[in-house]
Amino acid sequence: MNHMSQPQGETLPTGDPVNVSRRGVLGGLATGALVLGFGLPVGAARAQSAAAAPIVPGTRVPAFLAILPDGRIRLQSPFMEGGQGIWTALAQIVGEELDADPASFVIENAPTGRDYQVVFGQMRITGGSFSVRSSYATMRKLGATARAMLMQAAASRWQLPVSALTTQPGKVVHAASGRVLTYAQLVQGTLDLPAPAAVTLKDPAQFRWIGKPVKRLDVRDKSTGRAQFSIDMAVPGMLHAAVQHAPRLGMTVTRIRNEAAVKAMKGVHSVHVLNGAVAVVAQRFWHARRAVEAAQVDWAEASGATYRPMPASFSSAAFAAQLATTQGTEEVGESSGDIAAALASAKTTISATYHSQYLNHAQLEPPSALARFNGDGTLEVWLPNQAPDIFLGEIAKASGLPPEKITVHSPLLGGFFGRHFIYPHASPFPQAIELAKRVGAPVKLIWTREEEFLRDPLRPMAAVRFRAALGADGLPSAIEAVSITEGPTEGIADKRSGKIDPAALEGLTGKAYALPAKRIAQIYAKSPAPLAYWRSVGNSMNDFFYETFLDEVADKGGQDPFALRMKLLQGNARLTNLLQAVADLAGGWKAGPFTAPDGSKRARGVAMASPFGTETAAIAEVSVKDGQVVVHDLWQAIDPGNIVNPAIITAQVNSAVALGLSQVLIEEAVFKDGLREARNFDGYSILTPDRMPRVHVRVVESGAPMGGIGEPGLPAVPPAVANAVSRLLGRRIRRMPIGRVDQA
Repeated sequence: MNHMSQPQGETLPTGDPVNVSRRGVLGGLATGALVLGFGLPVGAARAQSAAAAPIVPGTRVPAFLAILPDGRIRLQSPFMEGGQGIWTALAQIVGEELDADPASFVIENAPTGRDYQVVFGQMRITGGSFSVRSSYATMRKLGATARAMLMQAAASRWQLPVSALTTQPGKVVHAASGRVLTYAQLVQGTLDLPAPAAVTLKDPAQFRWIGKPVKRLDVRDKSTGRAQFSIDMAVPGMLHAAVQHAPRLGMTVTRIRNEAAVKAMKGVHSVHVLNGAVAVVAQRFWHARRAVEAAQVDWAEASGATYRPMPASFSSAAFAAQLATTQGTEEVGESSGDIAAALASAKTTISATYHSQYLNHAQLEPPSALARFNGDGTLEVWLPNQAPDIFLGEIAKASGLPPEKITVHSPLLGGFFGRHFIYPHASPFPQAIELAKRVGAPVKLIWTREEEFLRDPLRPMAAVRFRAALGADGLPSAIEAVSITEGPTEGIADKRSGKIDPAALEGLTGKAYALPAKRIAQIYAKSPAPLAYWRSVGNSMNDFFYETFLDEVADKGGQDPFALRMKLLQGNARLTNLLQAVADLAGGWKAGPFTAPDGSKRARGVAMASPFGTETAAIAEVSVKDGQVVVHDLWQAIDPGNIVNPAIITAQVNSAVALGLSQVLIEEAVFKDGLREARNFDGYSILTPDRMPRVHVRVVESGAPMGGIGEPGLPAVPPAVANAVSRLLGRRIRRMPIGRVDQA
């Protein structure tokens, strides 16, 4: 098994780790806990006067480890747990080097502070499939540092050299005498030891937990109702709030026609006009919701400088048609060879236009926020988020308080898919803060699903115009793709930076197929709808575009789509091995159409993707029944280079398959007359359990640098399905969602 690790026996500097437990930090931990601060200077919020040794800011994994007197291990996670399994993976990584069973870990989402800015040593986000791959080496060092300190404490107590000792899970052992001390017994003796300047990491051949399907640490609490999400938060004296947003972004409140009647409703504390919304504060959420939904509000059109006001005439269908014909400056994101010459000299050329749709995040837990102003002038906010420090900055702006007077609490996430970053007008925390300030009491605000769907920023829509040149041998000599779209990053900022938003073209760019000429470009077309990151970001739609058009190219040239990919990847051992692996997993490649044992007519499609440092290949087998696409089996081979927990990878691929199928078959956020047609799941359909296929996963460890896991399993799924449907029907599928199909 290959692992992203240091060579056996290599001694590594730890970056001057600091034993911050000597300075009385981490209030609330049991007395005598060993606490190791590793990485960046300890922030004031965690240790008011801790003086760390000089280090280079942003170069260490910011995390804190505590060994509690009862033997449990407490780990502050720099990454938010939202069902993806990061807590378990971190416990495996740290526990491996500490020699502590991951099952003994108690993990929390860490507070804000530079200590936890692990991604690129500059920021802290849970997204981009960065979590494990950005922290793997330093988390190992953290565990190794703790183990070395515990062994030194035991050596001092027994008056023995450290070299005479070893460890077993949770204890230090002197094999010659049979003496044993548990880590909990050694905590007191370790408090004043300096952290070692260097540690030696394990040989991967000796791994006990890394690379193994360790059970998830968060499943039991989630299954028994003990897990706490933002929507579950409560503090003494708390009031509840609900809102009614303007039907279109940018509109403002003119008046509440029945305000007196709303104020008189049961349980109502007060009624408030907010920016683009009306809020009701009440003793119970149900009372607040009933009252705010009863409010009869007159709305005024947007005026002045307003963030992306929604025009009353906007139609998503009309916008899709407009994108297909939009002309403009083509900004090149990737180019090689002479595309014009290749097209001019081609034996055959082919052109086609492909489309994607707007998508909601539709995560299970709707947004909420709890805000409490304290008597000492501080503010606490509980909210779902994927970037605590970024939210801290925005909360400071919203409240007018300096960051040092604000505490951000980050509960478990009830799903996220990119939903819980900062998007203008898309999170309830500014409203909760304003309401708490007005009423002089803590306020918990929950957006109902209807309000969430009204303000959820969307996965962008795009149209891509393709051209390809084919030689006399039927092989492509050039592919050009021009995407007419607005990328999510430039959409969120509501301005262009002067450079192409990489997320606008990823999945079109970065393809490994060997072509003499290629050109990938963007025509910027601003979206009237607010935009956001969505699981696998640009790859979620761009791999659909590219991989389905590649099948169209194969058809035009009389090539088998699987064989064509093999030819275009010749000499790329990693990707040809991966493609062969998924074919083997599927029992061999066969395009079809063919008749299955149950008598149904079926076909298969294949696709590949290279998102977030990971390589994937997928095969889908489909039929059509009563106009509905049925996906029977989905096989996926995934190569993240190196792995920590194969069970988590398999679970993440299953999850990504479900979401990928949902977007290619069903999901679409539709606008008509500037209004969102769907305000709940009765109007916004998602994949149901009866439409979920059998999913088969093969994890391939190539030994390449570690890639991501949470998002890479999605992008190859939509094109594999669309290619299978196209083969079955005998005509190309060029848009998502596929919806109902006519077999005639």
